[in-house]
Amino acid sequence: MSRALSALSLVAAIAASLWSGASPAAPAADEAAFRALYRELVEINTTRSVGSCTRAAQAMQARLLAAGLPAQDARILAPADRPQDGALVAVLRGRERTLKPLLLLAHIDVVEARREDWERDPFTLVEEDGWFYARGASDDKAMAAIFTDSLVRYRQAGYVPRRDIKLALTCGEETPDVFNSVKWLMQTQPETLAAGFALNEGAGGELRDGKPLALQIQAGEKVYQDFELSARDGGGHSSRPTRDNPITRMAVGLERLGAYRFPIALNAATRAYFEAQAGLSAPAIAADMRAVLADGSDEKAAERLWAINPGWNSSLRTTCVVTQIEGGHAPNALPQQVRANVNCRILPGVPVEEVRQTLVRVLGDERIAVAAHGEPGMATSVPPLSPRILGPVREVADTIWPGVAIVPTMATGATDGRFLNAAGIPTYGLSGLFHDAEGSRAHGLNERIRVRSLLDGRRFLHEIVRRYADAAD
Repeated sequence: MSRALSALSLVAAIAASLWSGASPAAPAADEAAFRALYRELVEINTTRSVGSCTRAAQAMQARLLAAGLPAQDARILAPADRPQDGALVAVLRGRERTLKPLLLLAHIDVVEARREDWERDPFTLVEEDGWFYARGASDDKAMAAIFTDSLVRYRQAGYVPRRDIKLALTCGEETPDVFNSVKWLMQTQPETLAAGFALNEGAGGELRDGKPLALQIQAGEKVYQDFELSARDGGGHSSRPTRDNPITRMAVGLERLGAYRFPIALNAATRAYFEAQAGLSAPAIAADMRAVLADGSDEKAAERLWAINPGWNSSLRTTCVVTQIEGGHAPNALPQQVRANVNCRILPGVPVEEVRQTLVRVLGDERIAVAAHGEPGMATSVPPLSPRILGPVREVADTIWPGVAIVPTMATGATDGRFLNAAGIPTYGLSGLFHDAEGSRAHGLNERIRVRSLLDGRRFLHEIVRRYADAAD
């Protein structure tokens, strides 16, 4: 009987490796189970319009319970008035109760996707030419599936970590203005997410000519803040124009804002990023990066970098850009008011009010009111990239991608990590998921992830989580 089972296991493992395009020399016996879990999660529609995070959370909960996790350690949590916005919060208990848990965070909601716009059904996982295609194939169900799979495997293997490993598969990251699980949990049940530190989305890996070049680890992210600019006037008949047209005044102010550059301000993460990136770049680009590192006021070098990659400029400074404008009430009437939305991405540690005052000064018109709009930006800091964090990354990376560069980075967008960082839980973006220059097409058409990248990321995260969970402090 045991020989028959071994033979069947070997056949299944070889089949799985052939499916992935990987070498059959060292097949993963449990790869088929992971693929099934990943497919199930991706193919559950979790869009805001017609989907259900709760259904996806329940599917992953069922897999954890089948692996032997106690029911009290795998719960679905949602507000009573939002039954479809459920989050799965699970824990694999550790043996030392005095150590703070490690939190694995991934969101399971996805951006809307219409079948008529896509080449393939966005809610059917398709494997084609070495790629997986589907909405959520990368953002963020890849990490959600890997984290769930790891907890299943840990439990099945009888592994007891030194500290608790928490898993939170949450809802609403893509539509936080409607509802966000992490925000709600931190406000109502903060103990469910309490941890010594957390791993989250926010950084991947860079492929060059199909080979891993740089593995990123995100430390910190910019603060999101909208400002409403408004100007008013009494209006009147358009046949009798006055000198005090609020649309004209707003246009002049916005032109000044468009020309303004917030000062370059490097932090630990962005300095480390440009130091590492300079070693991977062409000589002229590397020279400009080193010039900015040496002299934070070298705007000419910064301008050249901006022309090559807008993300580099965003990493160097706070940015504010007009994104919407609305004014006037009739084609034959002088405008009575005009409003513009300016979206700012603020460097960690810079007060929101300081940015508002800068906008007032740059606009140069006391008749243009500037007020923070929407949810207040959350004050945050850059979590430290200590040897405790970076050491295991280097060690595990070398076993999978020998010689790959480890590149710290700071997110210029926003993730759910902002809620945790603001609460004092250091949160790092770390996935081990490599992409080419085109990226994953997250939020866009025909979202994808390379099959090899997904399987390598699974291997990386499974091992890195174990090392973090078994660390002494």
